Amino acid sequence: MVNPVQIRDIRIGRPGPFVLIAGPCVIESQQTTSDIAARLKELTTRLNVPFIFKASYDKANRTSIHSFRGPGIDRGLDILASIRRELDIPVISDVHQVCDVEKAAQVLDILQIPAFLCRQTDLLVAAARTGKPVNVKKGQFMAPWDMIHVVNKISSTGNRNIVLTDRGVSFGYNNLVSDFRCVQIMQETGCPVIYDATHSVQLPGGAGTASSGQREFVPLLARAAIAAGADGVFIETHPEPEKALSDSANSMRLDDLESLLIQLKAIADALA
Repeated sequence: MVNPVQIRDIRIGRPGPFVLIAGPCVIESQQTTSDIAARLKELTTRLNVPFIFKASYDKANRTSIHSFRGPGIDRGLDILASIRRELDIPVISDVHQVCDVEKAAQVLDILQIPAFLCRQTDLLVAAARTGKPVNVKKGQFMAPWDMIHVVNKISSTGNRNIVLTDRGVSFGYNNLVSDFRCVQIMQETGCPVIYDATHSVQLPGGAGTASSGQREFVPLLARAAIAAGADGVFIETHPEPEKALSDSANSMRLDDLESLLIQLKAIADALA
């Protein structure tokens, strides 16, 4: 039995509509980020899809030391706060360090724990103690049934507002694969499950000094996830993915998102 998580007026957890978490991988500038958020709000409002905006203020796990990481926590949270206020939408971003949690919790509606940090006990507990909902990405090195230990760490604080996100599993070198049994297995922890359709097509380190990706498979995997019962999808999107400063190869083109959301709604309705 999944325990739904409430984010303002959005309920994450079936029965109910699937939730979209979407936005650019990283905050590139206030104008670009705000423009993407506004377009996503218009689209999701028109299609009646519950929407949470995502953008990272810091990408601490870039392949190269020279890669763009974002504006940093102070400027990044200012930008997210203005988007949250002006567009009246909930926002989510990654936290990487215990010392950042309190500041991030003052702005974010959901604190997100990146996949590589999903076993970091102190970070999980600190995020949970804010009382904010916590979204944990399953590490690509972990079995889905091992996420119960992550859930137990967070819930030990009394915080049961937990969402889990699957983003594929490491398969050999520079590759990921998705096993959609993960959706049901992780839901058995009692937490709603989001499927990350764009990071799942990433080829980590596949471009030498950066990750590569196969964005052409994003729609296929997103459709499969909703059909498998996922409570929502996570999609990084950009008006011009080729020019995106992070995850350009696996981000979905913003203009292509509407047709995919229509398909996902039809699949979700058929399962209702």
